[in-house]
Amino acid sequence: MHGVKVFTGAAAAVLLMACAGPTPVLADTIEAALIRAYQSNPQLNAQRAQVRSTDENVPKALSGYRPTVNLTASTGYQYTDETLSQSGAKLRVHGTNIPRSVGVTASQNLFNGYQTANGVRAAEAQVSGSREALRVLEETVLFNAATVYMDYLRDAANLEVQKSNVRVLEQTLKQTRDRFNVGEVTRTDVAQSEAQLAAGKTQELTAESNLTTTRSNFRRIIGTEPTNLAPGSPVDRFLPSTLQQAVDISLIENPNVTAAMYGVDVNYLQVKINEGALLPSVTLQASVQQANDQSPTIAQQFTAAAVANVRVPIYQGGAEYSLIRQSKENLAQQRLTLETTRDQTRANTVTAWGQLVATKAQVASAQAQVTASEIALNGVREEAKAGQRTTLDVLNAQQALVNARIALVTAQHDRVVASYNVLQAIGRLSPQVLNLRTPTYDPSVHYQQVRDSWAGVRTPDGR
Repeated sequence: MHGVKVFTGAAAAVLLMACAGPTPVLADTIEAALIRAYQSNPQLNAQRAQVRSTDENVPKALSGYRPTVNLTASTGYQYTDETLSQSGAKLRVHGTNIPRSVGVTASQNLFNGYQTANGVRAAEAQVSGSREALRVLEETVLFNAATVYMDYLRDAANLEVQKSNVRVLEQTLKQTRDRFNVGEVTRTDVAQSEAQLAAGKTQELTAESNLTTTRSNFRRIIGTEPTNLAPGSPVDRFLPSTLQQAVDISLIENPNVTAAMYGVDVNYLQVKINEGALLPSVTLQASVQQANDQSPTIAQQFTAAAVANVRVPIYQGGAEYSLIRQSKENLAQQRLTLETTRDQTRANTVTAWGQLVATKAQVASAQAQVTASEIALNGVREEAKAGQRTTLDVLNAQQALVNARIALVTAQHDRVVASYNVLQAIGRLSPQVLNLRTPTYDPSVHYQQVRDSWAGVRTPDGR
């Protein structure tokens, strides 16, 4: 087995970090990849547009406080034939005229059972809930970006391990054939080497296929092709020190929990809105109208009126009572959903924390496995030289080393991903916490731009 080149333990340990050759000076970092995903991910941008759309529910609800004004105008053609009685005499009037009128009517709601006030509060709760839904998606996109970044490093490192394995097996096969030619080994040894090489090439092709798939996912999530990826590192520095702290934080800051809490507010206010339909309503209506030639006997007419209307609902078929009962059931359901969300968040946090602790141990164990496998392989090779081991023993030891290196690469990958998973579970996977050098999207800016808008069809960005 002279002349066979073997990956050193140090090289295997940094395969995940460097993925392909030496790390370049200008490498693409995981932080830069997260920034690109945060800025350009189409799913995330679509959710931001959804939040802006939800913002419009507030000015829509505020419109209930504002007057409505309508301008009406009419004209046409009219033929009249009528007989008038005046002082016992009959007078026939007939002819054609063109009636024309123009008027303005204004209506102002004074009281509607607090439906407008509760509607505004419900719309504001919807806005807050939509912002939390945006946080959920932001965390999901950032986590997916970090995962696919590490996936590419892992799969690229696995491919390098398999390529190195194929090179070693090719050299092993060449040396086995040479020994067979001089009668040191049998044809069986050659066949075993050929079989192991064929299996190694299959594993290399599989690793190459996996890398191609990951490259496609990288482009889909992050928006660029992966090139010169720098090492990825855990984000333990942003995590709480104990599991209990992590659980406590998650029940307060996880956006799924806060979104469910706002959902309770929305459903509670919907009950109040439906109950408002049972209360009296008061509106003030004012109108002015100028009419000309309404009939052959009326050349001009001007009217002005101001009327206060009070409406007291007595019975309207029972639909309003059904809506109240229905909204109360919806409120009860949302409260149960909140409890379910809290339980799920607690379970997710505990699971993610357990995975993080396990991956820390797995990295140390995998590193020890690689070191031991390298020592075992070198020992088997030396024993094979003395005739105490067979070619199959050497091939098995080589495959054991390959498996150990892949296990190390996978453990390193899982270690980083698990730390991001815990950060997401507690609700702190955000550009602010990660200190990403990128402007963060502030949904309150658009909200303030449209909240008190009385008129206009253009959006704040000019569309």
